[in-house]
Amino acid sequence: MLKRSFDIVAALAGLAVLWPVLLIIAIAVRLDSPGPAIHWSRRVGRDNTIFLMPKFRSMRIDTPDVATHLLDDPKQWITPLGRLLRRTSLDEFPQLWSVLVGQMSLVGPRPALFNQDDLIALRTEAGVHRLRPGVTGWAQINGRDDLPIPDKVRLDAEYAERRSLIFDIRIILITLRAAVAARGVSH
Repeated sequence: MLKRSFDIVAALAGLAVLWPVLLIIAIAVRLDSPGPAIHWSRRVGRDNTIFLMPKFRSMRIDTPDVATHLLDDPKQWITPLGRLLRRTSLDEFPQLWSVLVGQMSLVGPRPALFNQDDLIALRTEAGVHRLRPGVTGWAQINGRDDLPIPDKVRLDAEYAERRSLIFDIRIILITLRAAVAARGVSH
């Protein structure tokens, strides 16, 4: 209950403070390439339920609906502004909405795409599927795009065992530092 209360207060505060930045990014995305400013990605949430997760669109609208690392040439699909949004993690800001409505938490395993069957299966086997997915997480700050799937799941399971408000705050602070440095982002 404390974690959920923290999520609600932090998401409300973040949206209240960041709304001008969100508006500027949305306008910039629309001016940068054709299509909507927000991409609603089908993701796997708590107990393997599918939900729509908002992100600022960083890729062309005709991009195949797969994980970026599975694309033959990811760079051909990413928009010019999308490179900056991904490198700085600004594309993730709309997920504060998902935190506010209870589909996500600030900290937890990053939500898998609906078609990442290998990741979903391993997380289910490890019991990680019972957690609310996070905007950031223990695996996220320990390798992000550089981690093989079994290592992500191992770190997600470790997070499930170590969960606490103090641990979440530590992960958030490390995330902020990593986002500024653009560490672990391969696409």
